[in-house]
Amino acid sequence: MYRLAHYLLPTTKEDPAGAEIPSHKLMLRAGMIRQLMAGVHSHLPLLWRAIRKAQEIVREEQERIGAQELLMAALSPADLWQESGRWATFGDDMFRLKDRKQSDAALAPTHEEIITEHARAFIHSYRQLPQMWFQIQGKFRDEPRPRSGVLRGRQFIMKDAYSLDVDTAGLDVSYANQREAYQRTFRRCGIEFVIVGASSGLMGGSGSEEFMVLTPSGEDTIAVCPNCGYAANVEVAAGHLPPTGQTPPSAGALPAMTPVETPGQKSIDDVAGFLKVSPSQTLKSMLYVTQEATPRAVMVVVRGDHEVNVDRLTKVLGGVGVRPAHDAEVQQATGSPAGFISPVGLATGVMILLDQDILPEGAYVAGANRAEHHCTGVVPARDFPAFTREHLRLVAEGDLCVTCGGSLTVSRAIELGHIFKLGLRYSTTMGAMFLDAEGKQQPIVMGSYGIGMERIVACAIEQHHDDKGICFPLPLAPFHVAILALDPGDEAVLEAATALGGSLEAAGWDVVLDDREERPGVKFADADLIGLPFQVIIGRKGLGAGTLEIKRRRDGERENVPVAEVSSRLQTLLQEEAARYALPS
Repeated sequence: MYRLAHYLLPTTKEDPAGAEIPSHKLMLRAGMIRQLMAGVHSHLPLLWRAIRKAQEIVREEQERIGAQELLMAALSPADLWQESGRWATFGDDMFRLKDRKQSDAALAPTHEEIITEHARAFIHSYRQLPQMWFQIQGKFRDEPRPRSGVLRGRQFIMKDAYSLDVDTAGLDVSYANQREAYQRTFRRCGIEFVIVGASSGLMGGSGSEEFMVLTPSGEDTIAVCPNCGYAANVEVAAGHLPPTGQTPPSAGALPAMTPVETPGQKSIDDVAGFLKVSPSQTLKSMLYVTQEATPRAVMVVVRGDHEVNVDRLTKVLGGVGVRPAHDAEVQQATGSPAGFISPVGLATGVMILLDQDILPEGAYVAGANRAEHHCTGVVPARDFPAFTREHLRLVAEGDLCVTCGGSLTVSRAIELGHIFKLGLRYSTTMGAMFLDAEGKQQPIVMGSYGIGMERIVACAIEQHHDDKGICFPLPLAPFHVAILALDPGDEAVLEAATALGGSLEAAGWDVVLDDREERPGVKFADADLIGLPFQVIIGRKGLGAGTLEIKRRRDGERENVPVAEVSSRLQTLLQEEAARYALPS
């Protein structure tokens, strides 16, 4: 039984500067993490115990579907990533280094390349398939804007699993098994979630789904139809404009394009307010540069009240990645600083992509490609050079569902897990082949399945906290019971606390004893802050009266129990609490 007098638990009363979301604030206040640099944290004992609880649940559910645990190297040679093509496409997100022989290597942000190397080394016959392998290991990504504590870090722990099958039918079975395992895992952890369609991004493959936790502090955005249940990350979500869109004027009524001085008005809201028009009557032009051997400049134009969908843009460009143009590149391509650009009078050499919800014959406000100026009366079909229309915008609140016509809602969410049908993306590129029943070589059909381990704990805190602190679900709680010895200098109090802790531990429960020489108020506040499911208060006064107080953290319910019955009563409460998270085997 751990005693807090000698336990590393650096709690604080005040919200730390720079922490914005509940899980980040509470992890810092509860002494669970220590930041070493942006996006890099040490996991202190309380958090590490919670992560270990999450890991065991993950392991049990992975092994339940036949996945085999291994541990792959975090350091990998560049040639594997060059084989797959991701040495270039991962860009600056990948930590790269050279060894003493000047050979290129990477700290793996994910392990598709490594697992494919292992598959091609060990799998040779259809008789060896299917296989499913998983690991729980540290990953490294050089996030450009690490934030939100452990939710977007540069070093993190992931459970990643990989399925190997003979055909797509086998992949469908493996994918369905992992999908069910994820649902069981998160339910056992006490986390509510939604499953949404998602982008495969740099992972590639034919499709993917994300397991999302709805919260205002989320890093992602999802679109949901309350009417039919359609749900997707906005990167891949589809929606129709409501029927209140613009009606193009007749050909004879087209307005003249007129330059207007707009000093200091760079943002859409600024320009719309200055010219007294709706943002939907303006055009937003964004310049991107392709990430390929010979970079191309691409200008994407969406309505002012819409946002560019970079994932769709990548697909339109044939899978080529893009980045926002630097200020100097914007100036060179348009002759204007950012904030005042558009296709109006644009020189050749820049690809122009127009979102399909912009009416070519409609009249809009757009940049004039001249500092401090915009143009009114801009008609794309008349005033733009050659352009291509594509679906390039993110869905927005109030768009119509493509499935049932209902109104979409857009919510913030945290990604908890992501599953992918990789298909032949890596096996064909890297030569992971097997002999089928007819002796012919075939590529292995693959799937990939990830869960962020710190994210499980952070999402549980996001959903289970109050104004006093964390309210851990019992399966993830670092300890199940906190025994508060209010008078630790009193021999009878300490003996009673120690005896109770020993009986609970003998029954299989995790207990921590607060034997610090602190005021009762400090102990009560810290116990609520760290949020263990049950507290037992033992003091001189209670012992003298022959009763002890049990408090349930999640709802604050209290009861006084005779000293001789405390252990059995608490075990009953713990078993009842555990039953809330139990699933059929």
